[in-house]
Amino acid sequence: MPNKRPKQFGGSSRYGASARPHVRPQSSATSATPQASRASQMGLGLGKGAGGLEKGKGLARGSLKRHMKIQKDNIYGVTKGDIRRLARRGGVKRISATIYDDVRDALRQRLRLILQRVCAVIDSSGRKTVSVSDIVFTLRGLGNPIYGFEPSFLRER
Repeated sequence: MPNKRPKQFGGSSRYGASARPHVRPQSSATSATPQASRASQMGLGLGKGAGGLEKGKGLARGSLKRHMKIQKDNIYGVTKGDIRRLARRGGVKRISATIYDDVRDALRQRLRLILQRVCAVIDSSGRKTVSVSDIVFTLRGLGNPIYGFEPSFLRER
């Protein structure tokens, strides 16, 4: 007799539901024993607050995150699409895949230079708030003026 094909949907389910609809599997959470499982005693469960019922959903509940947030540098907020759009505006037709990190490094260096000079300007004036005029003044000092911010174009209010 030839080998039978294995059942396609047999065995245990991935999502915790029973393979047979009328049969409930016995788990440690629904068992008749009064003792909790060792993982829930240690606070390692996946329930609300991992072992504590006093913590629930809502604001200011920092301990309920199931996945740890991966720290990444803010320069990656400048996405691949952003770099492609800037390159298209500059007339670039085709972009190598290795260029994106180099562009981010160049952007970081340029922003660091501009912000250092802006901080020097506001420190010398005794302020703590950066204004548009500080940026325009700094960029003009670096030799890269922004068009449209000359006093003749600005209307006084």
